[in-house]
Amino acid sequence: MRTTISRAFTELADRDPDRLAVDDGTIRLTRGALEVRTNRSARALLEAGVTRNAFVTVIGANTVDTVVATVAAWKAGAVPQPLSPRLPARDRDAVLALVAPAVVVAPTAVPDRPWLLLAGCGDGDGDASVLPDAAADAWKAPTSSGSTGTPKVVVATASAHVDPDAPVAPFIPQGARQLVAGPLHHAAPFIYAMRGLMTGHELVLAPRFDAADWVATVRRRRVTWGMVVPTMMSRIAALGPEHLRSADVASLHSVLHIGAVCPPHVKRAWIGWLGPDRIVEVYSGTESNGLTMITGREWTERPGSVGRPVSGTTVRVVDDDEAPTEAGVVGHVQLSRPGPATYRYLGHPEPAADDWHDLGDMGHLDADGYLFLADRADDLIVTGGVNVWPAAVESVLETHPAVRSCVVVGVPDADLGQRVRAVVDVGGEDVDDAALARWAAEHVDPEQRPREWLVVHEVLRDDSGKVRRARWRGPSVG
Repeated sequence: MRTTISRAFTELADRDPDRLAVDDGTIRLTRGALEVRTNRSARALLEAGVTRNAFVTVIGANTVDTVVATVAAWKAGAVPQPLSPRLPARDRDAVLALVAPAVVVAPTAVPDRPWLLLAGCGDGDGDASVLPDAAADAWKAPTSSGSTGTPKVVVATASAHVDPDAPVAPFIPQGARQLVAGPLHHAAPFIYAMRGLMTGHELVLAPRFDAADWVATVRRRRVTWGMVVPTMMSRIAALGPEHLRSADVASLHSVLHIGAVCPPHVKRAWIGWLGPDRIVEVYSGTESNGLTMITGREWTERPGSVGRPVSGTTVRVVDDDEAPTEAGVVGHVQLSRPGPATYRYLGHPEPAADDWHDLGDMGHLDADGYLFLADRADDLIVTGGVNVWPAAVESVLETHPAVRSCVVVGVPDADLGQRVRAVVDVGGEDVDDAALARWAAEHVDPEQRPREWLVVHEVLRDDSGKVRRARWRGPSVG
């Protein structure tokens, strides 16, 4: 039965107070203990001036304290607004100026903002009784990735209500022990972790993603479900076939991947490891305005597809004039769900009901309605009149045995308009640009080959697979 998120947590605690709710490796809370701490923390928020529908910004890593502060915001009738602790001060202040939160819950004081300490959130001997029921008109307000500038705040139009006995989505098992390896301040990890928690999941929080530790945690904690992004998948696949064959992952019911185009060789490695029936891919956005889904078994029949629309979603592909394209023709991917919009950008009007929403991706539909992504529209490189999609080149370059990851960008060129630059992370390997160029000559189509190389020994993407491409589009340093 649908109820407030606040009452859903209370109900789960009443049913089974001794069942694990969340564990970050240092602190373990049962459902009962989570109820006690979040009730205390919610009272602290109310005493600090939080009112119904106010924003509570939570600046935290993957810790129990972050979860407690978030649940407390729901119990106080507020809208939790997760924010990265690694966000540059300038971007953080810009987001906070827009949000104007009633309170910021953070590891340290935030200048010119009312704040509460994140560490030990809800500890102590305060009143832990159940609070009066309250529910905000929006259940979350995460930010966009900010990969192209200051993050946008995406406010859900769905209220803070949930059915604790209903599955989060048809592709997510109920009663799962969920491994949360992506940062909770990113939209997808936040949504799946928190929706899971309020519908009976046990959360195992990884402090940050590490490939070998992810595999070991599945075995050690008997994890049954988890969400990953292609960057994580690539790093796990790079552990090698022998490592993966010896890993005990029998407890895994399934794995969901989301967030970016997955290189085909990485997807094949995972299907070979876990089997096609334990892998599900979803394409969506922070805005939650629609989604597509594909199983591993379907993907083997349509490699590269991100699936067909589900959950009432309609997908279309249009040209620059908003005219629908024919099957197989690349255009702008747009999603729609019937009824009111599922989001609004803070500071902007809510989109119209039944509207089409463009996430900035390019792709095409096949004759059976399966969607194939090309790349981000803003990332398209036009070199000598030829369109080059960075994701396609990156997926090939990352099959090089020494390449840990890469980012392909276009840089200004007086002759070609743009030339293709490849920034290649080779970890500790001793590989130069000449060797990479020779390899690319055998594996990459001539018009797509990088004309400029930058070899680095640093991780290029964060744990959610995001990268600030603008950093690598500046004047050549090579």
